[in-house]
Amino acid sequence: QVQLVESGGGLVQPGGSLTLSCAASGFIFSSYAMAWYRQAPGKQRDLVARIGTGGSTTYVDSVKGRFTISRDNNKNTVYLLMNSLKPEDTAVYYCNRPLAVSSWGQGTQVTVSS
Repeated sequence: QVQLVESGGGLVQPGGSLTLSCAASGFIFSSYAMAWYRQAPGKQRDLVARIGTGGSTTYVDSVKGRFTISRDNNKNTVYLLMNSLKPEDTAVYYCNRPLAVSSWGQGTQVTVSS
């Protein structure tokens, strides 16, 4: 059974940083691309960053240069380092496999506010 457990969110001031983690289980982690998504109140869930099995990365324009996605196949974990956070980054953040989406985890809340 696929399980995805996100953590690391919190309240941070504009310009601050956070690192999110997603612990995965129930599948061969190294064989799948992984991605981070976010959903702001009243909006749809959108893909934010993606990392391939070989480590190639892509980002939505709004986070390019500020967010960095990485993975540790030994720990079955994908990370999202978020720098220079803005109020518009406020959302619940989720991880999943972009090419084999499974049940969503509980997500982790990120709130950027002064």
